[in-house]
Amino acid sequence: MKKPTPNPPEVETDPTSPYESIDSRKLHDAAERALDHYLVSPVSIMHCAHEPEPMYLANPKYNAESLLANASETLGSATEMLNNFAATLDSSCRKTALGIAQVVMVAELAVNQALDHVELNE
Repeated sequence: MKKPTPNPPEVETDPTSPYESIDSRKLHDAAERALDHYLVSPVSIMHCAHEPEPMYLANPKYNAESLLANASETLGSATEMLNNFAATLDSSCRKTALGIAQVVMVAELAVNQALDHVELNE
């Protein structure tokens, strides 16, 4: 025996555009401006007028050997910090921290190998 199902309620659709009134158009424009302000695309960020903070820029005068040596030291320090931090964690989190430390160590080895292949231009 089939049970008849009732028809869903009819949805009233407004045939007019949501921008028919001035207030709805102003609201839409305000929403667009807010979205443009808060959801800035990465391309427009790269073309901004202000100078980036020089503290976070690599000096273009440094040679490749100096940059690689600095990167190697930084990665070595990160490995040591992760190992020390892992010692304070419980076993499941410790394994995660030690895994991250191992990835950083592999990156340090790659930087050291690149450093071995750098030719000095003196």
